[in-house]
Amino acid sequence: MPSFDDRENAFESKFAHDADMQFRAEARRNKLLGLWAAELMGKSGDDAAEYAASVVAADFEEAGSDDVVRKVAADLGSTATEDEIRAKLTALMIEAKSQLMSEI
Repeated sequence: MPSFDDRENAFESKFAHDADMQFRAEARRNKLLGLWAAELMGKSGDDAAEYAASVVAADFEEAGSDDVVRKVAADLGSTATEDEIRAKLTALMIEAKSQLMSEI
């Protein structure tokens, strides 16, 4: 049954590719969120890049984006609400996916 095995391998490859792309898109989105938040905090250059990296790292604390929202909300204080941060995450996911697609 080579055709069944070929289809199974193709589905497994597609699943792995989709999971990898989703991971990369979320990491890119978090980096973009970190750069946005850094700008609101008056950071630039290496400080902004370092902060963005810390936002990306915060996403590894638990599943989902709640850990990222908590970190950025705590760092921004009254500058942005959690709802504003979640809305920004949604908008930045579109941008992150677009950036990744243009790199392929």
